[in-house]
Amino acid sequence: MPDTPGIDEQGGGPSTDVPGRPADAPPDLAEVAASVSREARAFVTTLTEVAAGTNPEVAIPLLLLAVSDVLAAGARLGAMVDVVPPERFEPDVGPDADLDPLRAALENVFEGLDAYVEVDDPLLGQSLVSSSVSGDLVLVAGALVQGQRHFDAGQTLEALWWWQYSYLANWGERGSAVLRVLQVILAHLRLDVDDEVAAEAEFQALHP
Repeated sequence: MPDTPGIDEQGGGPSTDVPGRPADAPPDLAEVAASVSREARAFVTTLTEVAAGTNPEVAIPLLLLAVSDVLAAGARLGAMVDVVPPERFEPDVGPDADLDPLRAALENVFEGLDAYVEVDDPLLGQSLVSSSVSGDLVLVAGALVQGQRHFDAGQTLEALWWWQYSYLANWGERGSAVLRVLQVILAHLRLDVDDEVAAEAEFQALHP
């Protein structure tokens, strides 16, 4: 299984306090940050498991649940007032995580289903743009991992700011788009069956 980039697979997340450093967020925001951290860990872990191909028969349902859960956490961030960190620059947490192997593995998983087309901005126009399931999933993961690195460093407000900003700027939109695609894929897999097969399944369900 590919390593989960930038996130400890033990789950749960560390305390928002760092030894020798006072907590930088009030309790209510610290609670939100811990909750987002748990969802971020769960999302990236699910993504790496799917990319590894360990359970291909449940890959789409697992991703549907994972994306839905992380978008629920993002919606909470979007509904909050703006989080303002104490510093006006992003603290250095080292080089960006290398997500290229994860993207390549997901491209293999979604071979033949990866590319899709959507309306760029349903409010401002009707122009169509191309995207990919693997690219969108990795974009969401990258934003979550970056915030997680700040959270793990005890920079709770910085983590919240990053998660909130990037949710509004990109990963919320891309996550919502890929969620619809996953739902459509699942619907085709479940509903696009021969009429005779569907009738037999319905009969068995009604006459156990």
